[in-house]
Amino acid sequence: MKRRMRLRRNASRLLHLGLVLLLVGAGIALCLLIASLPRGAGLAPAVAAAVPASGVESELTAVLLSFRGYDTLLEMTVLTAALAGVWSLGPAPRLRVSLPGAVLLGMNRTLLPVVILISGYLLWAGGARAGGAFQAGAVLAAAGVLLLLAGATVPDRLRGPPVRAVVIIGLAAYLAVALGVMRDGRRFLEYPATGAGVLMLAIEAACALSIAAILAGMLAGGRPGES
Repeated sequence: MKRRMRLRRNASRLLHLGLVLLLVGAGIALCLLIASLPRGAGLAPAVAAAVPASGVESELTAVLLSFRGYDTLLEMTVLTAALAGVWSLGPAPRLRVSLPGAVLLGMNRTLLPVVILISGYLLWAGGARAGGAFQAGAVLAAAGVLLLLAGATVPDRLRGPPVRAVVIIGLAAYLAVALGVMRDGRRFLEYPATGAGVLMLAIEAACALSIAAILAGMLAGGRPGES
C-alpha cells in the first residue's frame, strides 16, 4: 500500500515537472518566434493615411470603431453576454455585514465626482488622443465599485428594466448605428463621410455606460435589486 502511494506521488511529481518543462519550452519558443519576426513599420503608415477619412483624429479610435469595427462590436457582445451569465447564477449577495467606515464614506464623497469628471474627459478626448469608451467605462465602473464596497444598493425605482437598459444600451446603440448607415447604400458599419465623428461619439458614450454597468455588475456577482 505504501509502495503504491509512493508510486502515485512520484508519478504526480513527474507529471507536474513535465507540464512545467512544457510550458517553459513553449514560452521560450514563443519568445524566439517573436524575436525572429521581421521588423518594419507594419500597418502604421496605412492607418495614418486613412485616419483623415475616418472622421476622428485619434488613430486608436479610428482603428477600433472604423477600420476594425466588427471586433469592437463583438467585444461589446461578449461583455454583455458575460454579465447575462453572471445574472443567471442568481441574485446578488450582500457584500457587507456592517456599516461602512467613515474613511470609506468620506473618500466616496470626495472621489466620486472626480471619477465621473475623469470618465467624461476620457470619453470626449478619445476622438483626438488616448481615451475612449473602454477607458471611460472602466473609470466609471470604479465609482460603482466604491459604492458597492460602501454597501450601496440599487434603488427600488431603478430595479429591473432600467438596469437592464443601461447594460444593453451600448450594444443596442452600436447595432442601431451599424444598421442605420446601410439605408443609403453603404455597408454594415460603413460610416458616412460627414457625421462619422458624431456617430462614433454616440456609440462610445453608450458603450461607456454599458461597460461601467457590466463591470460593476460582475463585481456584485448576481442580479441587482434582489435580496
